Amino acid sequence: MSATTHDSHGHPRLAHHFFEMEQQHECAKLGMWLFLLTEILFFGGLFCFYFIWRIMDPELFVGASEMLNWKLGGLNTIVLIFSSFTVAMAIRSIQQNKRNACAIYLAITIACAFVFLVVKYFEYSAKIGHGTLPGTSFHDLHFLAEHPEVKNPHIFFSIYFCMTGLHGFHVICGIVYIAWLLYLTLKNRFDSEYYAPIEMGGLYWHLVDLIWIYLFPLLYLI
Repeated sequence: MSATTHDSHGHPRLAHHFFEMEQQHECAKLGMWLFLLTEILFFGGLFCFYFIWRIMDPELFVGASEMLNWKLGGLNTIVLIFSSFTVAMAIRSIQQNKRNACAIYLAITIACAFVFLVVKYFEYSAKIGHGTLPGTSFHDLHFLAEHPEVKNPHIFFSIYFCMTGLHGFHVICGIVYIAWLLYLTLKNRFDSEYYAPIEMGGLYWHLVDLIWIYLFPLLYLI
């Protein structure tokens, strides 16, 4: 295809190395799925580490999980599931050229992410205040007195802080990216033909939600 044909029939957001918007969109989705695959492999290693230790010392995980506030964890689960709905609605809205609705849904998604982090802050503060820390920093005497059968509880909380901390970092990255999408949406950079960045952000956010859906029962409930 000649450059003249490309310019006359192409979308303003169509990159020069693509022939049409659909091709550009599909390439973006492929790249995003490859990135998400690396994230799945990364967290998959952590989940394997969790299961190995749980098989080796089941009493540790049963006893230590009682120190976690399942109500706060459940609240965060509801918040993230709702945020997945709002980001999906943002994608649907921009597909229909409803930019204002898209911006509102993106803003709600960001607000939900902040709610998640605030709840996690209170959880972390409580653990730090009681000395329920990972590694050799663990000095929660109340827990040791209540659960004398649990050996090396610091191992569980090392896993807890590592996995939830990394997940929290991904939430922060999601906030930054979705905030950027919100800014561009308000600048009318997206429409029904060009919305790939918003869809990529939605895919990333769904993965963040999915990881937490696994973390919550494994760490808080069983």
